[in-house]
Amino acid sequence: MDFIMSCVGFAVGLGNVWRFPYLCYKNGGGVFLIPYMIIVFIGGIPVFFLEIALGQFMKQGGVSAWNIAPLFKGLGLASMVIVFFCNTYYIMILVWGLYFLLHSFTNPLPWATCGHPWNTLNCTENFRRACHNRSTLPLLSSTPDPSIPSSLFSSVVSSPLNLSSSTLLLFNGSCVEPEGMRSPVIEFWERKVLRLSGGLDEPGDISSHMVLCLIATWVIVYFCIWKGVKGTGKVVYFTALFPYLVLVVLLAHGVTLPGALDGIVYYLKPDWSKLWEAQVWIDAGTQIFFSYAIGLGALTALGSYNRFHNNCYQDAFVLAMINSGTSFFAGFVVFSVLGFMAAEQGVDISKVAESGPGLAFIAYPKAVTLMPMAPVWAALFFFMLLVLGLDSQFVGVEGFVTGVMDMLPPKSMAGSLRREVVVAICCITCFFIDLSMVTEGGMYVFQLFDYYSASGITLLWQAFWECVVVAWVYGADRFMDDVARMIGYRPMPYMKWCWSYITPLVCVGVFLFHVVNYKPLTYNSVYTYPLWGEALGWCLALSSMLCIPITVLYKLLRCKGSFTERWQHLTTPVWGRHHMEYLAPESEAKLLPPNGQTKNTLLFESVI
Repeated sequence: MDFIMSCVGFAVGLGNVWRFPYLCYKNGGGVFLIPYMIIVFIGGIPVFFLEIALGQFMKQGGVSAWNIAPLFKGLGLASMVIVFFCNTYYIMILVWGLYFLLHSFTNPLPWATCGHPWNTLNCTENFRRACHNRSTLPLLSSTPDPSIPSSLFSSVVSSPLNLSSSTLLLFNGSCVEPEGMRSPVIEFWERKVLRLSGGLDEPGDISSHMVLCLIATWVIVYFCIWKGVKGTGKVVYFTALFPYLVLVVLLAHGVTLPGALDGIVYYLKPDWSKLWEAQVWIDAGTQIFFSYAIGLGALTALGSYNRFHNNCYQDAFVLAMINSGTSFFAGFVVFSVLGFMAAEQGVDISKVAESGPGLAFIAYPKAVTLMPMAPVWAALFFFMLLVLGLDSQFVGVEGFVTGVMDMLPPKSMAGSLRREVVVAICCITCFFIDLSMVTEGGMYVFQLFDYYSASGITLLWQAFWECVVVAWVYGADRFMDDVARMIGYRPMPYMKWCWSYITPLVCVGVFLFHVVNYKPLTYNSVYTYPLWGEALGWCLALSSMLCIPITVLYKLLRCKGSFTERWQHLTTPVWGRHHMEYLAPESEAKLLPPNGQTKNTLLFESVI
């Protein structure tokens, strides 16, 4: 059960709550579930199961597990690079969530009103309330509201009337948003939390408040994982299950709000024409590889802690359904609130629908300001956000640490002390990199990591090679036999068909689509990153992708003999001692003497 909870905590994360619902509504509502579920069964579940089963079979983390085909050990190194980058930037979402949580215990909420030191003259909170009460207001008000700068209304629409003193513009019963008006939520986010500079080349100062939140978050992560999976397994029971309780509470409250039903209908309303658009299928594939945490090595690390005869095949299907079910359920929570928000503001839902940080730190905070008992709902939401992200962070760091521990010499330090030191070094290293993300230009750095280091391109590349190595180098039937030894029966043949043909083709197709349709990174579709910034981003992406071919070339060049002899030698699995139990009856297995080189010998290495 610890394994199930850890996998739920890691794979079910913020992307399920803030990305899937947006993709669903954007790509045809309920129609999006058709390509999504197809790719779940031909891409998501097969690779998800492969990674868990590989870890359980090899009893090693994300790097040493690829002793199953030592020539391709670069796959493990690549996954470690990716998960290290994820650990580095993902925690910033928790830092921002913690900052919002600490500011949720005031009434009114600091992002609900103007007049704070971080607000500009363009900030106005009255527009929303005026729109909400538009039926009781005249078309034009002759009495200016001193809290709203008259300059906001000078360039709204062409009109023979003098609008400079208006507090509200109504045309055909609809609200017209004055040009230049700034919501207090956006100003709190950009000017108080991020203190956003003009670009990547303007890093500015470090925010002391954000540094304190960053330290607090890393300390929590460290003390939750420093003792290993036994400690993490207990913590993750809370961090994995509590968000579901909060989601149920938020949904129960959300459906009682005016306009909630319209939002849910908007979320599910099918648009069958979308089914024939390539982008819909690409979005489905990319979302699955993201939300299933494929290619990061953490699932392999978690699998390595399972009992050898654990039914990982059944676990893979259960976990996949929990993951996808959570994504679908979260959509009802999100769009019930967005429907209410749209009704309150008198605008279409498409105007308030957001994805990613925009949903978590702009749209939802803005929505709670419209609710009674706003601080309660704000605190509940941001606490859920923090908990939802913490367990993903726990397991991500755990996966990286397991890989590092596998590569260390067995007697380099005492076991427990060695682990505590490795965890500390990992957390401290990530912390110092994170300091670049708590500067005034930190959001631009965060986006670089998010867009390139763990992008769809890198994860698809990783998943493609995992399938190729297991199916064609080690052997799909051979691996199916190994799984049968673990769980007592062979999985359905469709698994090996997916590993051998279908899933690699899906990965290649989506990968090529990403490359052909590559668009330079921007911030809010306004700021375009400089060329050196894009180059830095591609360095982040290639740092993991090149691990695989470079390692293959290095091992082939270093090995002696003909190409056939090198290939045969480097693709011979290096077994652990736990394999002796079932391998011994089939072959003469023995321990290789130190530095010995004998043919037809099964190598045995110590296992964690």
